[in-house]
Amino acid sequence: MNIVITGGAGFLGTELLTYLLENFPSIHSIKIVDRVELSQNLITSNKIQSIVADITVAEEVKKIIDKETTHVFHLAAIVSSHAEEDFELGMLVNLKATQLLLDRCREANTNIRFVFSSSLAVFGGKLPEKIDYMTAMQPSSSYGTQKAICELLVNDYARKGFVDAVSVRLPTICVRPGAPNKAASSFVSGLIREPLKHEKTNCPVDLNLPLWVSSPNTVIKNIVHASQINTDHLVGFRTINLPGLQTSPKEMIDCLSNERGESYLDFISYEKDEKIEKIVSSWPKSINNEKELSIGFIKDHSFNSIFSEYVKSAK
Repeated sequence: MNIVITGGAGFLGTELLTYLLENFPSIHSIKIVDRVELSQNLITSNKIQSIVADITVAEEVKKIIDKETTHVFHLAAIVSSHAEEDFELGMLVNLKATQLLLDRCREANTNIRFVFSSSLAVFGGKLPEKIDYMTAMQPSSSYGTQKAICELLVNDYARKGFVDAVSVRLPTICVRPGAPNKAASSFVSGLIREPLKHEKTNCPVDLNLPLWVSSPNTVIKNIVHASQINTDHLVGFRTINLPGLQTSPKEMIDCLSNERGESYLDFISYEKDEKIEKIVSSWPKSINNEKELSIGFIKDHSFNSIFSEYVKSAK
């Protein structure tokens, strides 16, 4: 296996790197592609190559993917609120770079398994209480629109045999370590992460707003499963709604209080942000994952298990 991970120096990319090295001894090389060098303490094997590159430039993309490449995990993106604020940058990184990567795979090796990281932001409008893999996309943000266009490109390139590609729609990943980012969903992890560090955080949405979430560990396992699955199972549209579970800010805060004590709630404020709430409330409240679960994808048991997993990993 010769693997490329775009956005590989970020949180999800480094988690994916660690999981792949631990579980796939057949790996020959992993190229970590990002705007910055991979942290030296993560270069634990001579199989790892850290590449600083601009994937919006065709000449640089050509150097990353070659005929020996077997898998591409495309995680790099301008996140939701940032893409809404800077339309041109979102179109450049989220859309143009994806097409450049697909074109390079087509040119280098049509057997490459290309896994595109999409988002629930492709949905919007008046959604049913529970969506499934046939629910139509109707994004309510520039980020969602860019991801939806890329899903269509991935599907068409696969249909025509240009590349063996699939898209995976990620739930909101919770709890992410590190610092808050510009994603509209950033507050979700913040409701747990910051109070546990005795730092202030804010809940910008209604406490009862349904959220579709998954733990980092489960998301990583599902992304990798998408890279190994027999695509004959994906009749028609090659997009997978990764399994998650429904929670709410209230349930999350109650879990924090029950597990750690009411004093931790003092770190949480409740100032509404209409822009954030409008984006997040347009996403699905619940997804029917029967099809995905039947072909080997997995889900978390409960939000309490997600909380416990984060506390254990944070130690």
